[in-house]
Amino acid sequence: MDLHVRLDGAGDLTAQLYRELRAAVRDGRLRAGDRLPASRELATRLEVSRGTVAQAYERLVAEGYLTARVGAGTYVAELAPEGATRGRRRPGAVRPRSTWTFGPSPVGTDGEVTYDFRVGVPDPELFPFDVWRRLVAAELRLGANTPGRYADPAGHAGLRAAVARHVGVSRSVRCDPEDVLVTNGTQHALDLVTRVFLEPGDTVAVEEPGYPPAATLLEASGMRVVPVPVDAEGLVVDRLPPRTRLVYTTPSHQFPLGVAMSLGRRMALSQWADHHDALVIEDDYDSEFRFTSRPLEPLVNLDPSGRVCYIGSFSKTMLPSVRLGFVVAPASLRSALRAARQLTDGHSPPATQAALARFIDEGLLARHVRKAAGAYATRHGAVLGALGEVPGVRLVPSTAGLHVCAHLPGAPAGAGRRVVAAARRADVAVEALADYYRDPSAQVSAIEGLVVGYGAVGSGRVDEGLRRLVAVLRREANAS
Repeated sequence: MDLHVRLDGAGDLTAQLYRELRAAVRDGRLRAGDRLPASRELATRLEVSRGTVAQAYERLVAEGYLTARVGAGTYVAELAPEGATRGRRRPGAVRPRSTWTFGPSPVGTDGEVTYDFRVGVPDPELFPFDVWRRLVAAELRLGANTPGRYADPAGHAGLRAAVARHVGVSRSVRCDPEDVLVTNGTQHALDLVTRVFLEPGDTVAVEEPGYPPAATLLEASGMRVVPVPVDAEGLVVDRLPPRTRLVYTTPSHQFPLGVAMSLGRRMALSQWADHHDALVIEDDYDSEFRFTSRPLEPLVNLDPSGRVCYIGSFSKTMLPSVRLGFVVAPASLRSALRAARQLTDGHSPPATQAALARFIDEGLLARHVRKAAGAYATRHGAVLGALGEVPGVRLVPSTAGLHVCAHLPGAPAGAGRRVVAAARRADVAVEALADYYRDPSAQVSAIEGLVVGYGAVGSGRVDEGLRRLVAVLRREANAS
């Protein structure tokens, strides 16, 4: 063990060493079972006599902090006195900007509930882990044979080409590899575009209800974020503020309502952006998992003058932990985006990028999406069937994605959140539609509802989870 001990060279060195080691055990830097250096070795490092170290060790053994094993060495005791809790650093006098006083969203919620109908999480049981491990391991072996060096900030050349082909085939997006910049997901793509295009104080329009992390990122970057309502045809273009510099939208599968933006509304948004010298970020959220109708034309294909950045992620089609996404950007932004990527975090892991390129090129991603889409279609139908039979529940038409939105028309204010709380007591996790509104007045006037995901729950728990959720909805309806 490379143990750092601070001795000032004055006074009783045995006492100083004793206090330093005891503090390390008590605050958790030395954990139960850790082996300490031999007394002769530590004495040589500290330039003190071996007797000084031996006496400190003996005192700590006597007090129960250490245990000496004949012929094996000295170890931190399994039950060291006073609990060995990690010490706390000073609170600090510096403070973050006010825009960063919010807490991060909870993550790592596995095991909290048995029936998890929260949104935005794919089913890991559907993912071909063995194939993915093989691809990553092969790329790591190849990388071990080449000198270490920094990679292209725009992304692995093979992955950029694979992404261009993938979106060209699956979404008819017309682009070349040079148009693609690899990111660590959609949030990263949005952050990069914000950095290179906007100035602090610029007006940015987001959907209402909409995707909270995007709006929060834009606000934290110093932008003036304005929520714009969504109806059955998608974002209401006529409600966009005239000085808007950027519009963030999810036209293929609006988050969280699930509606698709009509072709007329898409064309209107493209024309609006051209007229107002604005940029549109098209987040093609959940477009890969479609169950009935074909997707409408992407906004980027209707863009006559290069005003749309098309962003996507592999977090839903594969796993969130893959942490890879992309942005298809206009030529006018490519150089700046590449520079911003290099300046902020350099590049994504080369081996992971190369493995993903092979995963796409060998048809493995398409195969996985087809398999997963079949499982999700079954769950989608189960959710629609179960909730559709509950009086007072109106389902929002949806033919894609990993969640369904259900309105509770006529329900009193706060009904959605009460259902969420009651469902949690029944070991079911679901989300309230009201939590996706930014404008408090809109929350009051909005129809109460739920957002029900079916990615994380797993096929074997869907039916029982829905039975419990339906029972909660019926009880709450009777109570109100």
